[in-house]
Amino acid sequence: MAEPASPAGKDRLFKGAFAVVGIMSTLVIYGVLQEKIMRVPYGPEKEFFKYSLFLVFCNRITTSAVSAGTLLASKKAMDPVAPVYKYCIVSVSNILTTTCQYEALKYVSFPVQTLAKCAKMIPVMIWGTVIMQKKYKGRDYLWAFLVTLGCSLFILYPAAGDISPYSRGRESTVWGVSLMIGYLGCDGFTSTFQDKLFKGYAMEIHNQIFYTTLCSCILSLTGLIFQGHLLMAINFVIHHNDCFFDIALLSTVATGSQFFISYTIRTFGALAFATIMTTRQLLSILLSCLWFGHSLSWEQCIGAVIVFASLYAKSFLKEKPQNPIIPDNTEHGESSPLKEDP
Repeated sequence: MAEPASPAGKDRLFKGAFAVVGIMSTLVIYGVLQEKIMRVPYGPEKEFFKYSLFLVFCNRITTSAVSAGTLLASKKAMDPVAPVYKYCIVSVSNILTTTCQYEALKYVSFPVQTLAKCAKMIPVMIWGTVIMQKKYKGRDYLWAFLVTLGCSLFILYPAAGDISPYSRGRESTVWGVSLMIGYLGCDGFTSTFQDKLFKGYAMEIHNQIFYTTLCSCILSLTGLIFQGHLLMAINFVIHHNDCFFDIALLSTVATGSQFFISYTIRTFGALAFATIMTTRQLLSILLSCLWFGHSLSWEQCIGAVIVFASLYAKSFLKEKPQNPIIPDNTEHGESSPLKEDP
């Protein structure tokens, strides 16, 4: 007769279920919403929302407000721990990362973008060598090569019917791929520089989130004003209430996902987090294909198998000593507990 589970075992099972459901629900909803906002027209006139920097601003002001409230409620120091310009460096890099992510959805499908994010190991390794003077083992380069190979197959051989609403050409346009390269480069820098800040200063996570997102709010708002897009974006959401709801929900789940990411890493470690995130990426691709009718070529199926098999193998074969590669988040996907973009 099987023995009943101990209270400690039940508690850990409950915490695990809480972490999995939290990450899966918030980030899967986030993925569906960002594709809907950037690729699905609104209203009877079929107008597209084109102001990606406005999405960055909404996400950052929500996260900044929540992190400030957390610091005040916990009575922790609000003063900046590091020089302000270092927060600004992370902020600028993160704005570029998120803007490239949203803009890329105009030219590549969400499944292509999600799988391409897995190739961030290469830029993270490059920036880790340059900024942190880290050294990597042959196994790390093998995983990075396999993931990049799978991503390349997925991007270069799209299904014939998967066409961007912004272009008459195929999904894999030069501009779309260039934006994804920009995303990977900036995201790799953001993750690595955040890691450097955590190790260089006795920094509480919400302190870095607050000052980084506060800088992002100021910079993104300034960019919107100079581009003349602020009033245009506000006018768009006023005339399309469903777009306003989508953006509000996007900002809410993006902020909520940060809690679950931090909770999971703190409670179960980076290995469990990386496994959950890999599964989330797979589910997001499948859901996007079903929801938005994306078709996959057989080359893309092979590429996806190579990528996810490599990521799962990397997670389960990881050595117990500290791994030199920063865990994927985040988008965030997709890095330190502070990944601001899922």
